[in-house]
Amino acid sequence: MKRKIVIAVIIIVCFLLQCTVFRALEIASVTPNLMIVVTASFGFMRGQKEGLFVGFFCGLLLDFLSGGVLGFYALIYMFAGFLNGFFKRIFFPDEVRLPVILIALSDFGCNLVIYFILFWFRGRFEFGYYLLHIILPELVYTMVVAILLYFILLKINQKLEEIERRSEAKFG
Repeated sequence: MKRKIVIAVIIIVCFLLQCTVFRALEIASVTPNLMIVVTASFGFMRGQKEGLFVGFFCGLLLDFLSGGVLGFYALIYMFAGFLNGFFKRIFFPDEVRLPVILIALSDFGCNLVIYFILFWFRGRFEFGYYLLHIILPELVYTMVVAILLYFILLKINQKLEEIERRSEAKFG
């Protein structure tokens, strides 16, 4: 139960930071995608099931913010969290390359899906413009912020796992 409450707080805090603080810190009208950092991180740190649930709630908050079709971002982020869960087996907490690569691929993949569904199907074929002015700048900004945020999420996850192990030893 403690883990669920902590994860809910993390999701809400990152959502609020993304919508407020980082809106004020826009670079070329681009903000980092903290929700994909949280989704991907919990996916490869905790596995497919937790990545799926974290992705759902992160995406649901973005659905409420966007005012579009409810469930659009939830579905995309659920899929991203689930896919990142496959990398739990090769995840090592001290190695930063894999998390940064997975977060970058998740951000890129989500933005590609968003482009194709929201723009390309509506006849807006300016993919080069979207790639150079939206996807790549957001990707770079997200990766820079992800390095710091990943280590914070990692420490929180390690602390929660330590508490869970102590609780298991005490009651199990």
